[in-house]
Amino acid sequence: MERMLVVVFDDETRSYEGSHALKQLDSEGSIAIHAESVIKKNADGTIAVEQSEDDFPIRTFGGTAIGALIGLIGGPIGLGVGATVGLLAGSIGDLAIAGVDADFVDEVAATLTPGKCAVIADISEEWVTPVDTQMEALGGKVFRKARKSVAEDQYTRDVAELRADIDQLKAEHARARGERKAKLQANIDTLNAKLQAKLDEAKKRSEQLKEETNAKVKALQNKAEKAHGDLKATIEARVKRIREEDEQSEAKVKHLLAGHLRAAAARLEK
Repeated sequence: MERMLVVVFDDETRSYEGSHALKQLDSEGSIAIHAESVIKKNADGTIAVEQSEDDFPIRTFGGTAIGALIGLIGGPIGLGVGATVGLLAGSIGDLAIAGVDADFVDEVAATLTPGKCAVIADISEEWVTPVDTQMEALGGKVFRKARKSVAEDQYTRDVAELRADIDQLKAEHARARGERKAKLQANIDTLNAKLQAKLDEAKKRSEQLKEETNAKVKALQNKAEKAHGDLKATIEARVKRIREEDEQSEAKVKHLLAGHLRAAAARLEK
């Protein structure tokens, strides 16, 4: 199962020990780490990235899941994401990219108090005991959340809302006259631009996820070539699951873009 993992430690030394232990579990095949980083909460509540590994398939930042999660954890001081997600530009999008909910972010942020450190990772794991045993032995508090492919659903909702607003304004535009008609047309043009931007964003995000999936699959296939028996079967099952999730995500975006083209064609025929 694809999961976001955060392990909070009281100090930097233990966090690096935790990071090393996770890497050992990865090398043994107990888990697969796709991206990983060590972070620290500063006295002012901001987040500092102490270590960001490039040895894993996915780099930490640039719109990746843990990059988005790090940004959310380091949100406004004293305000939970759950309380502000509707007010902060980008927060909903970051939650979608990270594949978690606001409650998970708030819980992590409340535990990661100033001076504490955490290991944050995008992983595949079939059972929780290996990670929990190692992390708890080091004094770490483990948070994990199954990643949900919600970005595509969010794009679908956003596009539907924009189309509804555009249709309503067009209906008013057909009955309006003079200056009011011009103002309505300006509003329609603005919403059409937002709609196109949202579709472009969905397509770009889909392409990025495809690149991430290919990187994950390639890394796992390299491990599978060197593995045998149950371990080889476990890795191959991970590859299959990741590909299936990618295909489902890609299908949603293709359906969204195809729907927009059909709607545009229908408008031209009228």
